[in-house]
Amino acid sequence: MSDATPGGCGHEERIAELEAMVAALVEQNERLLARVAELERELARHSGNSGKPPSSDTVTQRRQQEEERLSRAERRRRARAKAKELLKEDDEPKRRPGKQPGDPGARLKLADRPDAVVEHRPKRCSGCGQGLGDAEVTATERRQVFDLPTRRLEVTEHRATTCRCACGATTKAAFPPPARATTCYGPAVRALATYLLARQHLPVGRAAELLSDALGAPVSTGWLAGLCLEAADGLGGFLEELRRQLRAADVLHADETGARISGARHWFHVAATDLLTLLDCHERRGVQAFEAMAVLPFFAGVMVHDGWKPYWSVGAADHALCCAHLLRDLASVAEVARQAPWADATADLLVEVKRAVEAAGADGLEPNRLKAFRARYTRILNQGHAANPEPAHGKRNAVEREAWNLLRRLDTGRGEVQRYWANPAVSFDNNQAERDVRMVKLQQKISGCFRTFAGARAFCAVRSYLQTAAKHGVGQLDALTRLFNGDPWMPAASDP
Repeated sequence: MSDATPGGCGHEERIAELEAMVAALVEQNERLLARVAELERELARHSGNSGKPPSSDTVTQRRQQEEERLSRAERRRRARAKAKELLKEDDEPKRRPGKQPGDPGARLKLADRPDAVVEHRPKRCSGCGQGLGDAEVTATERRQVFDLPTRRLEVTEHRATTCRCACGATTKAAFPPPARATTCYGPAVRALATYLLARQHLPVGRAAELLSDALGAPVSTGWLAGLCLEAADGLGGFLEELRRQLRAADVLHADETGARISGARHWFHVAATDLLTLLDCHERRGVQAFEAMAVLPFFAGVMVHDGWKPYWSVGAADHALCCAHLLRDLASVAEVARQAPWADATADLLVEVKRAVEAAGADGLEPNRLKAFRARYTRILNQGHAANPEPAHGKRNAVEREAWNLLRRLDTGRGEVQRYWANPAVSFDNNQAERDVRMVKLQQKISGCFRTFAGARAFCAVRSYLQTAAKHGVGQLDALTRLFNGDPWMPAASDP
């Protein structure tokens, strides 16, 4: 006879139903906990532990970052104090605020040939009150006042004559390039106006107001709006030489940022070295933009970038990852207690190697020291793999994926992470490109979005010209004046 009864069958079915319900609730609870952790992690992101811009930080996040900086500074101060105590060194003198002893400072120098000299003689003696008209001069003290000349435009009239030859033909002389209309502003005014727009990022209306007040003559916003286009038209040869030199460089920095043109999202790309800057814009962010820019697909040196996927598909022979980006990612991962040991150790190693490379200079790290750093890097990554085993359920949550993806990037891309360790010409970070492309954001912040695609490309061309000239120590106003005189400044040609 079977032990099963109708009541018993119902009881077992109810238990199985409850067990299934509990399993479903446990699974749902795990998903919700993972989602909460993911949202908390997203809320905790700021410019110090992610790629978010500092302008997006909240007041609380800024206060927390400042407290963390102060805490790190205090720890460094205590470590230095302890080291001095152990070495029995005297405390270093505290640095006073302001100008330091022995620093020559910055001041105006007396001009050898002043434009005007005004003599000041005392009229009467301070002792007896007699007149001093014929008195002997015993000393002279000089003081020079540097000021702007009286507001006044200098007008040069150009007259082109027409002559009749004995053969009967008439020939008219050509006007020089600055005399492009019956009345027009010259190269110096055009250079100053373009400088205000492309270098100081003034809106067109405010630039017109400033120039009208400074020149004492009307300046229209329409004329100003076309100046960058006019300047860009004269930069064809410069941009071609700039591309040639960038393609031949040993190390190149690349980056991109988004901005609006006529309300639509576009992408501004930069290719730069310590002496060259090329900016350009495109509707697309990836390979099509690189091809239109005509630099990265032909580059065969070391490209430093932030690890964005399309950069790996262009023509660079070697790649180097920006370690500043890696430090931010490591700081984010280290906020999880289980990941903190290996993430903090990796960050400390990257900073330590950076200082060692800088101290070694052009000679680079010694082979034995380089080998020791690489072995330490491998040990830390092994520690990271131990902290991130394969999940039992076969799927990682968002927090686990962030740590695993970073660990895998550090492991599979260790050659790109360590590129600057053995090559002093390679930078630790990609700050060169980020500084150069930041001007696009500054332009958008001050003057708003670009009105036309042609205007945005003209802005990029002029900024490329100005930033490259500045890197060579050439005055930007002087470079613009040469441009409007039809003789643009060119970077010294390098060997192909």
